[in-house]
Amino acid sequence: MTGSPAPRSFRLAYVPGVTPAKWVRIWGERLPDVPLTLVAVSAAEASGLLRDGGADAGFLRLPVDRADLSAIPLYTETTVVVVPKDHVVAAVDEVSADDLADEIVFHPLDDPFDWERPPGRPAIERPATTADAIALVAAGVGLLLVPQSLARLHHRRDLTYRPVTGVPQSRVALSWPEDATTDLVEDFIGIVRGRTVNSSRGRRPAEPAQPKEDRAGAGGRQRQSRTGRSAGRAQSAGRAQRGASGGTKGGGRRGKPRRRS
Repeated sequence: MTGSPAPRSFRLAYVPGVTPAKWVRIWGERLPDVPLTLVAVSAAEASGLLRDGGADAGFLRLPVDRADLSAIPLYTETTVVVVPKDHVVAAVDEVSADDLADEIVFHPLDDPFDWERPPGRPAIERPATTADAIALVAAGVGLLLVPQSLARLHHRRDLTYRPVTGVPQSRVALSWPEDATTDLVEDFIGIVRGRTVNSSRGRRPAEPAQPKEDRAGAGGRQRQSRTGRSAGRAQSAGRAQRGASGGTKGGGRRGKPRRRS
């Protein structure tokens, strides 16, 4: 971890489909004096932005080059196929890659998947972006496989989507330049990993432990207090017993005198 001074703000990049609102909110609660700036970036440009210092950290999709970027995988997204609402796929709950064998499936240049062989039949040309491919799907030209978050991002009333089995899935990770792991980057890593404010990995120290002698003194005072309470209860019990005996030397009650005949 570098010892450089903390910057005036923290810049967080994110690729389309990722929603960083929860982590941004926690940041604002824990570090209200350090503004967090969101930087929207395309999936293709995300790694370069981090390398060039355009952001301190970022949410992007794996894989990334681990030679100079660190990455913490966070979650895996469901892969879905986007289809027109009147398409036969819309009538089922999910489909497999084999079910799409006869369909034209677009493979845009910013496709987040690392395909060995994309399912379906390839289009004549590859769309430049996912948004362009979505427009072609709406025109009834073909279908598109994307992470579910991108299907939600590009939602249209005339389109729907269904989960697809037997295909790659997109993994989202938090990444940052390995040689720029600042204190603020460590703070954000702690937030993403769910660490508490007083975590041993955090920068905010926990409450100091009570010295041993203080703990011993407190224990002794507690024992003395318990002993005093026990003695008091014993004295009270003795007084109650003497009161029940009527205060006589014999300790018994006198019987009723017999009447003379």
